[in-house]
Amino acid sequence: MLRLSKLTDYAAVILVRLGRRGELTTATTLAQETGIPEPTVAKLLKGLAAGKLVESYRGARGGYRLAEELDHISVARVIRIVDGPICVTACCDGRECNHGETCGLSGQWDMVNQAICRTLEGITLADMAKPGGLSLEAQDSAPNDKVRTKDMLVSG
Repeated sequence: MLRLSKLTDYAAVILVRLGRRGELTTATTLAQETGIPEPTVAKLLKGLAAGKLVESYRGARGGYRLAEELDHISVARVIRIVDGPICVTACCDGRECNHGETCGLSGQWDMVNQAICRTLEGITLADMAKPGGLSLEAQDSAPNDKVRTKDMLVSG
């Protein structure tokens, strides 16, 4: 099963919340508003700040805010910042496989991985934040015609 981590899901929720608020917001407030435990929110905000998705401000009036608008932040970028490279198999990111000589698929997963990456690059957090999910326009803007259906983009 291909599944995103809970931390990536939480990061998207936090980023969308920050985008909707449009003002400095503390980790405590984000935790209260999202139901995500505060230590998890704080950890994610630190990583999102390091990844330049949020800006952090210290002090009594400090907090966090988006560094960019939601329509400039792709789902792929969030995944890479939180979880690292997007790879469907261990061999797709250039690492060697123990079964490379016998599997017969050496390098073939790259095509699948690239299609997934293109699709995730074509979906922004603004698309995800729309009531009712992805619009038909967002689905149609996915770069690869073979990977556009909502069923393939969203997995429960």
